[in-house]
Amino acid sequence: MATDPVCGMYVDEKSTRLTSERQGRKYYFCSTTCQLQFEKPERELAGLKRALEIAWPLTIVVAIFTYVVSASYGNYLMFVLASVVQFYSGRRFYAGLLDAIRNRSSNMDTLIAIGTSAAWAYSTVVVLVPSFFPTGGIYFDTSTIIVALILTGTYMQRLAETRASSAVSALIALQPKIAHVVVGSDVVDKRIEEIKVGDVLLVKPGEKIPTDSVVIDGESSVDESMITGESMPVTKRKGDKVTGGTINSTSSLRVRAEKVGEDTALAQIIKIVQDAASSKVPIQKLADRISSYFVPIVVLIGILAALGWYFFAGVSASVAMLIFVSVLIIACPCALGIATPAALLVASGRAAKNGILVKSGESLQMASRIDTVVLDKTGTLTKGRPEITDVVALSGNSEKDVLRYAAVAEMNSEHIIGKAVVEKAKTSRIAVAFPKKFAYRQGIGVTAVDSGGMEIGVGNRDLFDEKQMAKVNDRLLNLEAQGKTTLIVGINGSPIGLIALADVLKEDSKQAIDALTHAGKQVWLITGDNGKVADAVASQLGIANVIARAKPQDKLNKITELQNSGRKVAMIGDGVNDAPALTKADLGIAIGAGTEVAIQAGGIVLVRNSVYDAVVALELGKRTMAKIKENLFWAFGYNIILIPVAAGALIPFLTISIYNFLPLLAAFAMAFSSVTVVSNSLLLARFKP
Repeated sequence: MATDPVCGMYVDEKSTRLTSERQGRKYYFCSTTCQLQFEKPERELAGLKRALEIAWPLTIVVAIFTYVVSASYGNYLMFVLASVVQFYSGRRFYAGLLDAIRNRSSNMDTLIAIGTSAAWAYSTVVVLVPSFFPTGGIYFDTSTIIVALILTGTYMQRLAETRASSAVSALIALQPKIAHVVVGSDVVDKRIEEIKVGDVLLVKPGEKIPTDSVVIDGESSVDESMITGESMPVTKRKGDKVTGGTINSTSSLRVRAEKVGEDTALAQIIKIVQDAASSKVPIQKLADRISSYFVPIVVLIGILAALGWYFFAGVSASVAMLIFVSVLIIACPCALGIATPAALLVASGRAAKNGILVKSGESLQMASRIDTVVLDKTGTLTKGRPEITDVVALSGNSEKDVLRYAAVAEMNSEHIIGKAVVEKAKTSRIAVAFPKKFAYRQGIGVTAVDSGGMEIGVGNRDLFDEKQMAKVNDRLLNLEAQGKTTLIVGINGSPIGLIALADVLKEDSKQAIDALTHAGKQVWLITGDNGKVADAVASQLGIANVIARAKPQDKLNKITELQNSGRKVAMIGDGVNDAPALTKADLGIAIGAGTEVAIQAGGIVLVRNSVYDAVVALELGKRTMAKIKENLFWAFGYNIILIPVAAGALIPFLTISIYNFLPLLAAFAMAFSSVTVVSNSLLLARFKP
């Protein structure tokens, strides 16, 4: 069976006609009220406000004529006013009751409609046919105050939910509405929904990129903070990809649309946040099972309690009716239905603001239970590209000389290490000219002749004579022992310097590992890299458990071994080879800049590529589960304690006079419980990494 995304009640997919589709997903509702709240929340909120504006003034007048003013026409006036409150302000409850009958199910409106109708009907009979109930007793104040209080609680709950969903609303607001489409020599404005893949778009300075595209003309700085969290703009040139919703800062760009509609990165983020908010977590299964049987059981308890006190204790029909009403109203499981969704909505929105996409509520629950974290190295703990860490000059040469000669030799190289050398020379403002000659020697290095006729060699030991290597061997071994790839730079066969490169650690990797260790997590580094590199990285980060030269199957086997020993394992990775391990782990955490395969396999995606965000995700999962447990404890505890009270447990101690005010307190408590659950969930909005 499906569950109502608004109230959490079970819905029979086969019998209900109340459905809605959003971003390709079908939702089922227990009532038209819940459907309206889902599809048009502003309209539903406005209707609630109108109902309240009528309910409270009339309720106050009814209360005045009940407790203060005595007049011959008072009963008839209260009948008219109470009827307006019951059937106009309270019509939503009857609509929900009819929907429940059509769907052959029960919902929260069932209890409210039956309970308030009982009080209203009993009082109406007393007024219009006084001989039917000779003992009298008019309870129009009970029915009107219950309706007004429940509507007030619902209104407050809706306001709180509006705040809770503000993160999703903020994401939706990032989507541009209009795009400038280049058609021949003209520029035509079109709605974003009309954009097609392949359309050429003009993006002016200060405007949002309309959709995921590739730059075909122009150069500009783009603010990508809404996707990456990085505050510094990124320069975009021809051939670079740009993301819909990011802001073009400095110059005009022409871009070609590559993804539109639901395929864009922003649309996917919104879908992930919404799906996480409406998904189920294992802890909710018990609550759902109880909710499906709860309403009919409560009605039965109310009937048995009322009849029991009437036939066996001799209470009046009016008191029996009030017992029935109190049980139904006090047991309304609103708080139970929203206990989990409210917390998930706030948590997934908060996670999105911190650059963390949570794909499901189950991922958040599992995040709270993780005790072991397995990490890949390249692209996860490191930047995923080689950077020059050391330049060693020999034979009277300077570091700039070594870099310049090496860059000349590597100018024609397509190898990633060669590109790193050239890039370093450029950033060091060293003038580099193309060589006259260039030769690539497979597995050894490159040789070149510069404009002055110098023969330059850049590569490993095999590129140089063994005797010439003697003067650099000690330093070379020292750099290699640190896990660094080291190039030997020579002129006319004689080494003049060394250039060491390494895939350097991300700035926050050490902080992340320290935080995980401090939190009591067992940390493993499993990498396909060689032992020296793996040990060097592990030593820098303080990781005791290391496996090097690991193939994808090795990662999978180790995770299985850890799980078999009873540990709950999170895998953090970014590559295609990490996808099997991400799927096998109890929780897969994918680095956002990684491959699409890895991102699809992960239950949590770190958009900003910061491994420390994994620490934040685990902590947020822990906080969220604490809130869900608090909410469920409140909802269950409230019903368990108060249903017996409503059924008459206090009559022997406080006499039947307790029912002069108990139905009103029941309505207040029911409304208060729902607001409390949502308010408690909203405290997650204060979560800070």
